[in-house]
Amino acid sequence: MIYDPFMIAWPLVIAALTFFLSALFTPVLIRILRKFKMGKTIRDASVAPVMAAMHGKKAGTPTMGGIVIWGTVLVVVLGLASLCGLFGEPWCRASFLSRGQTWLPIGLMIGAALIGLLDDYLNIRRVGPKGGGLRERHRLLSYGLIAVVGAWWFYTKLQWDQLHIPFVGTYEIGFWYVLFFILVIIAISHSVNVTDGLDGLAGGTLLSAFIAYAIIAWSQGRFDLAVLCAAIVGALIGFLWFNVNPADIFMGDTGAMSLGTVLGVVALMTNQPLLLILIGLPFVIESLSVIFQVTSKKLRNGKKLLKSAPLHHHLEAIGWSEPRIVMRFWLMSFVLAGVGVVLALIDAV
Repeated sequence: MIYDPFMIAWPLVIAALTFFLSALFTPVLIRILRKFKMGKTIRDASVAPVMAAMHGKKAGTPTMGGIVIWGTVLVVVLGLASLCGLFGEPWCRASFLSRGQTWLPIGLMIGAALIGLLDDYLNIRRVGPKGGGLRERHRLLSYGLIAVVGAWWFYTKLQWDQLHIPFVGTYEIGFWYVLFFILVIIAISHSVNVTDGLDGLAGGTLLSAFIAYAIIAWSQGRFDLAVLCAAIVGALIGFLWFNVNPADIFMGDTGAMSLGTVLGVVALMTNQPLLLILIGLPFVIESLSVIFQVTSKKLRNGKKLLKSAPLHHHLEAIGWSEPRIVMRFWLMSFVLAGVGVVLALIDAV
């Protein structure tokens, strides 16, 4: 496949645009959130003693920062689509809003973002169990409802029921694809949400994953999807400028839920969802650490496997500094993302 200079340059231009917009509006959002006292609440020592001891000083830090990430992407997407509708070419070529590639990830991103926004608000106002927020089963149910909508679109609108196994082949699995889609979205959305617990941790690991899938989508000729990933990458970098330790703002569930959902959809649309296990291995490890901790407590009369779960809190509890944990997760995620891209490109040959 031959690519013209526009196809090479435009994702980079969009990433730069969303970076500047995100970096510009994040301080504005921080001031607004502080004005309305939209700060993170930390569970008290009676509920989570390790968490309270390690993160008590972070209470009150503005949360809901994910608004600026998905909001920036949405503004750019709709802005270019509007210019296309008003003036035609060359704006239509620049627009990356398309039914076959980006309607679904953008739509599910908005849906998940709104649910996450509600969860953040309930947490701030301490409405709900264990210090506020949605119950875990309600959160999982929300992921499931979003996944059902996505699965229905894939199966009925896109006529998609093929599962690709790297280096093995592609198989039509019929209606089983719907269940597979739901499983992927719930798993990755929940895992990203679990990972969002230290300054810059979820943002940096998401960054490497979206870069990887942008390259994979671009190599497959899914140009609009690649540009969408590039837009998210730029917005994430702009947000991370203010989210690295010590964070001025947290991503919140409105960011983690929406970006986790989009990542899952992109993996499915590139037909490389199984590579997400490798590219998103930090998320997998974090989620498994929680599952093992809960299982250990239930089967071993309350005995913990880790000092605290998920894994990043255990590492804090044994003496690792927060920046060291985050940087090592970032390094691991970028190496794994690079390996994932190489495998995807070799698999395509």
